[in-house]
Amino acid sequence: MTLLHDLPTGTTMTLRALARFPDRDAFVWDGGRLTYRAAYELVGRLQAAMSAAGLKKGQVAAFLSANSAETWCAGVAAQGLGLVVTWLHPLGALADHLDVIADSGATALVVDPRTHAARGAELAAQAADRLAVVLTMGRADFGRDVVAAGEAIGSTTPIDLATADDHAIINYTGGTTGKSKGAIRRHRSVAAAVLATSSDFEFPAVPRYLAAAPITHVSGTKVLPTLLRGGTVHLMKGFDPERFLHTIAREKINFTLMVPTMIYVMLDHPALDRTDLSSLELVLYGASPMSPTRLVEGLERVGPVFSQLYGQTECYPVSVLRKGDHDARRPELFASCGSPIAGCRVTLRDEDNNEVKPGEAGEICVQAAHVMEQYWNRPEQTAETFAGGWLHTGDIARADERGYLYIVDRKKDMIVSGGFNIFPREVEDVLSSHPDVAMAAVIGVPHDKWGEAVAALVVAKPGASVEAEALMQLVKDRKGSTHAPKQVEFVDALPLTAVGKVDKKVLRAKFWAGRSRQVG
Repeated sequence: MTLLHDLPTGTTMTLRALARFPDRDAFVWDGGRLTYRAAYELVGRLQAAMSAAGLKKGQVAAFLSANSAETWCAGVAAQGLGLVVTWLHPLGALADHLDVIADSGATALVVDPRTHAARGAELAAQAADRLAVVLTMGRADFGRDVVAAGEAIGSTTPIDLATADDHAIINYTGGTTGKSKGAIRRHRSVAAAVLATSSDFEFPAVPRYLAAAPITHVSGTKVLPTLLRGGTVHLMKGFDPERFLHTIAREKINFTLMVPTMIYVMLDHPALDRTDLSSLELVLYGASPMSPTRLVEGLERVGPVFSQLYGQTECYPVSVLRKGDHDARRPELFASCGSPIAGCRVTLRDEDNNEVKPGEAGEICVQAAHVMEQYWNRPEQTAETFAGGWLHTGDIARADERGYLYIVDRKKDMIVSGGFNIFPREVEDVLSSHPDVAMAAVIGVPHDKWGEAVAALVVAKPGASVEAEALMQLVKDRKGSTHAPKQVEFVDALPLTAVGKVDKKVLRAKFWAGRSRQVG
């Protein structure tokens, strides 16, 4: 009989993959590459250096780096030693990084000084009372060079001291609805997520994966599935649309992952139509809603390569809208986030935790082997999130007769105006259908009579001009007067969180300053 604690960890999966394809390129980036054999050997050297520096099983280590093959290997090395890893967002603020170090209880910090020397020094100084060890991926003034230490020790076979029951990682939420929370997982949950991703997404047979978004977050969940297939991960240290397009053409990239805002920028870039994208087989997109109109544009100009993923920090993945579902003959599916993956149980539930009737909107609730265990150090929020034994996602959706899910909106973003429930996503989709609108965000703003009123913040396409009254009328014609924005504000750009989602907290702040907004 196989017991859960006997299952392989994600680290064991990684080491097996690196040993299986020794002569292939595991990682490629501007100015360098790392073969599978070199990555395997690097993990072993880093483990020896980390052990010599005093890192021990069960300790929490925070990592800070841009997209880097060496630092990714350092994360594998730490987990193989049984440490619990938490990744600091490479674009995060100093206060956010300090909060994560404090909240997670990290006593070790690993920094890549090539991209984060100044921030690493700040963290080492301001969290000195918490940090027992500071390691750097190269020479720096504020820590011990773990790469040089590993090279001095020499060749060492990598190991995996962790079991499936050990804690593996603390992923911090994007913080779109409040202070970031740490979702902690054991190794068995991490391994289950790898298997779920590998089985339900339509990866190319041998992926050439371009990672432009931070691999500290959702982009990183495609690294191990790529290596398990003997593929190559091409790393960029940030999203530059021209370099991104050039890399696809030069390296014959067949797979990438983008958030909708990245896709919009790519579609609006003049280099798109003169770039050879014929190698692309799969463009995964997700993290926030995508305009159906712009999705059609992407299908027409890039090709039938798009597939939508849906999940969240607490459970990823949950559902997928496959390439075959992106069919102009079934345009209604463009508003769907797909159907549940094989490894998830999904139900829609009401405020009393009862399953809603077919066709009714309810909160997406999930059970799966890859769901987080709990919010780190937040027992009350954990109990609320797992009410009735289901993970409550906070996303409101409807399901059709085939099981496709249609997210109406975030539960906390719902606008209550004059007693009517209005979901901003529905209004945003209408606004984005206007040919001169690049992006739109809808929020509720204070109103003395109705409690809240619908307000829209709109980014026009380059060189385009559109009247606020025309947009109000468009929504009124499509959705009715209740949904029509009472004010439209044109902006040059919308504020984004570090993971590319529109930050509605920031948008609401200037309207709700000094007032209390009640949310469900």
